[in-house]
Amino acid sequence: MTDEMKIATIGECMIELSNRPDGGLALAYGGDTLNTAVYLARLARDDAISVDYLTALGDDPYSDEMLAFWQREGINTDRVARLPGRLPGLYTIRTDGHGERSFHYWRSAAAAREMMQGENGKHLATALCEYDLIYLSGITLSILSVADRAKLLSALDDAADAGARIAFDCNYRPRGWPDERAARRSMDEMYRRSHVALPSLDDECALHGAMDLESAAQRIADLGVGEVCLKDGAAGCLQSLGGNWETIAAQKDIAPVDTTAAGDSFNAAYLYHRLQGETAGEAAWAGHRLAAQVIQYPGAVIPPDAMPE
Repeated sequence: MTDEMKIATIGECMIELSNRPDGGLALAYGGDTLNTAVYLARLARDDAISVDYLTALGDDPYSDEMLAFWQREGINTDRVARLPGRLPGLYTIRTDGHGERSFHYWRSAAAAREMMQGENGKHLATALCEYDLIYLSGITLSILSVADRAKLLSALDDAADAGARIAFDCNYRPRGWPDERAARRSMDEMYRRSHVALPSLDDECALHGAMDLESAAQRIADLGVGEVCLKDGAAGCLQSLGGNWETIAAQKDIAPVDTTAAGDSFNAAYLYHRLQGETAGEAAWAGHRLAAQVIQYPGAVIPPDAMPE
């Protein structure tokens, strides 16, 4: 690890409304890549690592509050484009008695969908070559038009040529795509550009049909990904690194309150500990540990003092 490690996370943060026990709604801000950026910034707070969030927001009060929240978490926001007259997207969360959640989205006019357009898009594409690690998800891809997605993939190619490592979680959400075929094609294009893959078995099966862990991980490895960590919820994860396979069990006897951001926080801990030079197995154990803590709290981002030691 160098003295000036720079991480970019690319995606969308939205206004989050979640149901309260009294029947009202609680307002927060979240999104899969933003959640990962928050946990990365917390883990790296005392290290020579900077975490940037790359997206587009509006010029409204909610966008102002988002930026202030990210900055309080230690995330650099210099590369966030502000688009006059635009707004963030919005989603609601409903959580059942088992801690499982369902989502409803209002994002068709969200500012983040335009992050690769115009001069702002050109600046973002150029900036990617400055980073050591770039993290994004299938949701990042899904919010972009076909043309803008192609711009992002080209920029990632340039960044990889400049030495960046690219990490990707497919995080498949069907409503973000016109059909499964388009999603499969785009996800696999992204896998072919990735050095580290952090998907879940559920998402891979939703896209490609029923598979076991080994088959799903091998499918991704066959696309050229050198490091695969395939998550399987409470069952743990399966890793493929350099042709070696290892299963890492998740923490046991954890009663979830809310599973929101379990995978996002796992990804943050995994990437952070890999950057620290730890083995993939050690990084996966740290990912399970953080995710186990996150799911015992409501919402995507737990209080800072609830972070595991």
